[in-house]
Amino acid sequence: MADVTADLHDDAADPAPHTGRAAVVLARPLAAVTGGVLLYLSFPPRTLWWLALPAFALLGAVLYGQRARAGFGWAALFAMAFLLPLLVWTGSYVGPLPWIALCVAEAVFVGAAGAGMAVVSRLPAAPVWMAAVWVAGEAVRSRVPFGGFPWGRAAFGQADGPLLPVAALGGAPLLSFVTVLAGLALGVAGRELLRRGPATPADRTRAVQVAAGCLAGVVALTVAAGAIPPSGGPAGEVTIAAVQGNVPRLGLDFNAQRRAVLDNHVRVTEQLAAEVAAGRLPRPDLVVWPENASDIDPLRNPDAAAEIDAAARAVGAPVLLGTVLRNPDGLTASNSVLVWQGGTGVVQRTDKRRVQPFGEYLPYREFFRLFSAYADRAGFFVPGQGAGVVDAAGARVGVAICWEIAFDDLVADSVAAGATVLAVPSNNATFGLSEMTYQQLAMSRVRAVEHDRAVVVVTTSGVSAVIAPDGSVVARTGQFEPGLLVERVPLRATTTLSTSVRAVPEWILAVTGVIMIGIAVRAGRAGRRGRGAGR
Repeated sequence: MADVTADLHDDAADPAPHTGRAAVVLARPLAAVTGGVLLYLSFPPRTLWWLALPAFALLGAVLYGQRARAGFGWAALFAMAFLLPLLVWTGSYVGPLPWIALCVAEAVFVGAAGAGMAVVSRLPAAPVWMAAVWVAGEAVRSRVPFGGFPWGRAAFGQADGPLLPVAALGGAPLLSFVTVLAGLALGVAGRELLRRGPATPADRTRAVQVAAGCLAGVVALTVAAGAIPPSGGPAGEVTIAAVQGNVPRLGLDFNAQRRAVLDNHVRVTEQLAAEVAAGRLPRPDLVVWPENASDIDPLRNPDAAAEIDAAARAVGAPVLLGTVLRNPDGLTASNSVLVWQGGTGVVQRTDKRRVQPFGEYLPYREFFRLFSAYADRAGFFVPGQGAGVVDAAGARVGVAICWEIAFDDLVADSVAAGATVLAVPSNNATFGLSEMTYQQLAMSRVRAVEHDRAVVVVTTSGVSAVIAPDGSVVARTGQFEPGLLVERVPLRATTTLSTSVRAVPEWILAVTGVIMIGIAVRAGRAGRRGRGAGR
């Protein structure tokens, strides 16, 4: 990185031809691609969280002093190098076109952020404003189009890193901010220390001081996060069993065999009941099954209802289970989570509130049908209402179904509605043996710290896990195998600063970034007018 940053500076400071011109010309694209690949490598299942720092150091070096248009291009290249390997699972069973199209669309948002970052890179304390602009870009792409796609936010690669406690202060946006800021600050220090072009010692000292100040701020926020306890207190404990029944096959046809997925989950639950009866496992207060655990509608199919009821009665605890329910209109469906009490049936229900575009529903169906034969496999799901909470076994359970865990507002709504523990039922079988499930698990770990809640992640085919409120993984299963986790889980009624302020830090950072872009643009225009008058 040292040689790259030096070459990047030389490219701006000394444009005269020289023997190493070809290397200098290639330095920016090489640095952008390398930075994107390093950011990808920092994400789970790897625990190389620290690679995010050189990744953003390289991005900062590439963008430093560039015009907005060039910043857009370099950041988009960085994004493609990051997103293509990160999101390869999106094309596992539907071909490369949707995968590449998604990456290009998301790269446009990162490119726009890069344009702004390049503009503010000329300002004093540039790393702070550049990191704020990055957060603004994440805020936009987490909301639009079609409800947004928050996958790949910088925060979600830091579940194993020392910066994770910052999520309790300002959620995923503040965690993204400090991650990017630390990387950019290191990049500034490296660039100034290695610069071979004309620069006074005072300039270099000032730049290093800015970098040191930024890093000190990151350390201070991290220390503060550990020193500021959440308000409120514990609300008891509950024993939860997470049942991973597995699927007969991975892919889009995971449920092709009628009732096979349900039978698998019933079988593992009956094994749990036998272990409890033998005294080898504690009796759970609540059993959690994953999304789509009942692959047929138990409200319309008596055989499915009988299987679920028998399992609930055998284990002596209510079962929280995912299924697909046909709505009364006969056309649409709901991705639902039911609380099933043995001998009674359904006693609580919540529906997925943010359904997945191009999977659970297809916007502009007639148009997208022209590009993929898989378009017609998209469902006709409709979003549910409410805060995503159910009451079961004395716990108020916040439910984030599958990708809902990626959305700040949905999880915050559940906690605000009184959730004392979070459940993430998911069906990852449709993405095969990919990194997707580990990426999702990392998001759940960030949410645990953000809201000081234990999180139970349960999937059809793995990885399922129980996560403590500090983000540590207490227990987990493997992939594509039956699994069972039984753990004593704390219930919390605490309120972190992040829970209290919700999206305020994100808006402050995003608005600050936009304002600083305006200031930088105005300063640039004034400087050009001054130079013109001087001539």
